[in-house]
Amino acid sequence: MSDTIELQRDSDEQTGPYVRPDVAMLLAMMAASGAPPMDQLPLADARDAYRMMRFVADADPTPLAIVRDLTCPGPAGNIPLRYYDARETREAGPAIMFFHGGGFVIGDLETHHPYCTELAAKMDLPVIAVDYRLAPEHPFPAAPIDCEAAARWLAENGTSLGLDITGLVFTGDSAGGNLTIVVTQALLAKPAAVPVIAQAPLYPVVDSSQTSGSFTDFAEGYLLTADAMKWFGDTYAAIPGDPRHDCINGELANLPPTLLVTAGLDPLRDQGRDFASRLVKAGVDVTYMEMRGTIHGFICLRKGVPSAQDDCDAIFRGMKAMLAL
Repeated sequence: MSDTIELQRDSDEQTGPYVRPDVAMLLAMMAASGAPPMDQLPLADARDAYRMMRFVADADPTPLAIVRDLTCPGPAGNIPLRYYDARETREAGPAIMFFHGGGFVIGDLETHHPYCTELAAKMDLPVIAVDYRLAPEHPFPAAPIDCEAAARWLAENGTSLGLDITGLVFTGDSAGGNLTIVVTQALLAKPAAVPVIAQAPLYPVVDSSQTSGSFTDFAEGYLLTADAMKWFGDTYAAIPGDPRHDCINGELANLPPTLLVTAGLDPLRDQGRDFASRLVKAGVDVTYMEMRGTIHGFICLRKGVPSAQDDCDAIFRGMKAMLAL
């Protein structure tokens, strides 16, 4: 598969950025609600608000043959997982591991449950979602430690799920996109029982030093704000420049085929573009998609932003092409 970069210009000096009509409607509704931003809520309330957002803005879960909660051992105790599969049984093949977003502070198995059911159904592959530890109770590097432990466990214990796993595919959104790359890098440095064959980070945070460009252009009014990013960053307390967080500083040359997705109205858009460019220069097999006119978090907004379903379907097509399914 050839490297592709399709950077779409989504702003004009005179007219401002292009905003899809359904995105504009959701943003207007949220502004009119008068609800305080999550970064101004008590932590427990912010987590509850993020969890409840699923029932307001996301699609209903897709029916599957298997949705099962389980755990795997981790360095600080058992790590909760959720196993999704459209089939009761299947032949040998790859498995997908999903890491949820939420700034390393909020989010869990419930916030991304609808997307994980859709991912399992559309990809026709088993999906295992990871409920890693969150800050501030468990600051950096608890999240990547848990996610790496879960990935290594899955590589060695697929038979416990009735699976013959031949390769791992990592994906996740936002903070989970970061963890996708970080865990891939960790398993390349020290291989697991089965190889990492692909990764699909979705609007990931990859470089905490980037605070200009899209970070400034979309700092307010597009769901994810600069203030929220500061709250997440301060709470997570990652070491600046550490490749386990600023994964743009990690080893890039040997990464597996990568589908990297950004959102056109996202503060994180430009660092995603930069990361994709660096991957291409490093010789990585890259497919880059920028979803024009939409916002950070769109994979969990398929009811509030109906066009997000098309974006998700494009992601699934890209993942299938990357895996030659």
